[in-house]
Amino acid sequence: MILTFLADATAALRFEDLGLSPVALDLGFFHLRWYSLAYIAGILIGWWYLLKLLAQPGAPMARRHADDLVFYASLGIILGGRIGYVLFYKPEFFLHNPLQILTLWEGGMSFHGGLLGVIVAILAFSMKNGISPFLLSDLVAIVAPIGLFFGRIANFINGELWGRASDVPWAMVFPRGGPMPRHPSQLYQATFEGMALLALVVALWKWTGGRRRPGLLTGVFCMGYALARIVGEIFREPDSFLGFLVGDWLTMGMLLSLPVLAFGAWLVWRAYRNPLVTTWPTNSAVNQARPPVDPM
Repeated sequence: MILTFLADATAALRFEDLGLSPVALDLGFFHLRWYSLAYIAGILIGWWYLLKLLAQPGAPMARRHADDLVFYASLGIILGGRIGYVLFYKPEFFLHNPLQILTLWEGGMSFHGGLLGVIVAILAFSMKNGISPFLLSDLVAIVAPIGLFFGRIANFINGELWGRASDVPWAMVFPRGGPMPRHPSQLYQATFEGMALLALVVALWKWTGGRRRPGLLTGVFCMGYALARIVGEIFREPDSFLGFLVGDWLTMGMLLSLPVLAFGAWLVWRAYRNPLVTTWPTNSAVNQARPPVDPM
């Protein structure tokens, strides 16, 4: 069986054959990495789509608020993602050399830490501007899958976070993953955490009363991401410095996704427990002159 598997490995797709490089632009004195571009693309495209959402009647805030919200959320993603990665995955960084938390160029970001950072950013923005945090989080939940998609594509281009050994026809040999073909789990996660989750929240926004139940879209996003991450972890090789937490199945990614799943379920329950509002609600006076949104 081992000989057969190794023979299949010689015929498998090889990552090197794709001609991909982690560096998008090399000027000698300056290297621009795809991972950095993924963050930039996710923020800019998410910003653009947020403005399209706010152009509709009854929006809860004005353009100037959107620009500030993007800044707050971006700061929460970067700081929360990096601090979360260090605390959840490599706490020895903090214990032995706290300044390594600042070495963003070396890679290492945690979605779950970034989520906590965004929650803090939304609460701070909400208190400053007098806008309901659930209205803000619903807007962020719609654009967040865009950033998740680009982040996972960057993981694939970097040849990192590869999947478990597999003999499926599309299995791939990664340079740092040993000689065995593996699931391209980064692409699985880009599909489900990114494209599928984006389609779900946009559909709820456009064709249901989702926007009239503050917190619903946030809850659906949290539940959708948690489920997609748990399923994705089944195909993904666990981090070498952590391995499996229990047996050969429970990973840190699964464990951290469970409270996100529970939090999302609570938000959905809360949204349906409260009465359905008749319009896209606003808690501030910035858009009171706009007509109510058309029923869909």
